Amino acid sequence: MIDFILWVLRNIALAPYNLVQALANPGDWLAWENPEALVRFIYYGGSVEFFFVVFTTFLAITALGVLWRREILWRGVRILEGLANGVGRFAAWAGLIMVLQQVMIVFLQRIFRVAEISLGPAGVAFTQDLSWYGEELKLYNAMVVTLAVSYTFVQGGHVRVDLIYSAVRHRTKRVIDMVGCMIFMLPVVVLTYMYAWFFMWRHLVVPNPSASSELDRMLMQARVLRWNVETIGFSPNGFNAYFLFKILLVAYTVLVFLQAVAFFWRSYLEWLEGEDSVGKYLDKDTLGDPEAELAAEIH
Repeated sequence: MIDFILWVLRNIALAPYNLVQALANPGDWLAWENPEALVRFIYYGGSVEFFFVVFTTFLAITALGVLWRREILWRGVRILEGLANGVGRFAAWAGLIMVLQQVMIVFLQRIFRVAEISLGPAGVAFTQDLSWYGEELKLYNAMVVTLAVSYTFVQGGHVRVDLIYSAVRHRTKRVIDMVGCMIFMLPVVVLTYMYAWFFMWRHLVVPNPSASSELDRMLMQARVLRWNVETIGFSPNGFNAYFLFKILLVAYTVLVFLQAVAFFWRSYLEWLEGEDSVGKYLDKDTLGDPEAELAAEIH
């Protein structure tokens, strides 16, 4: 146990140095025309060093807000919730596109008997079978699910199975929220990110990177590293850009992680400032109908 604590403290102490080194030498991990830089990006994106840089940054901002000015945490809450709302509201349009495209496919296929669609100017048209566009609908659905999940959380739209929460006092609720963030929400999303990160890169490059590989071994493999973007569909003429789903999975974990941080800070601030601070700076969508909004709040 003591060894683990010392290991954690050592990595927290090294985090500022690792962050400065990364920012001072962006070419070492962002110059992807160099295979070694790409390998470093892949490795450090799922590394212990990166985790402790993020974790230490969270601890530092939290400490500043607790010990110096709580407005720092409120600013962080507004930025992160604004990011979740902005991405979610943008991604929600994919739902409309999905419906319109499905209607278009039905009309072209059942009424006009069209087998394929060409988009673009003459000579450089993008031509695909209707089944390709039909399977592409999965991508729009995935965009709504992965990119709007934190937006839905901010808006209070997720279903809550409540046995205790509603019966306790305000400060107890906030404690439950903070504990839930630290014990359930953050650990689960970090584990999901670790899986999603290397799962994504295994469908983008070869040799396939592994979470268990050491940096030295990956740098040796950099000599034969090449892009190999997944373009295999489930059907001969079906949608063949399934690597986008892997990218969306990583985006999902990042958005949920940031929202977990924002929710922890909001819960702490509402615990500290009392019931009058509930919903402070919260940017919630309005339905335009007072009765409908009241029903939504009750639900």
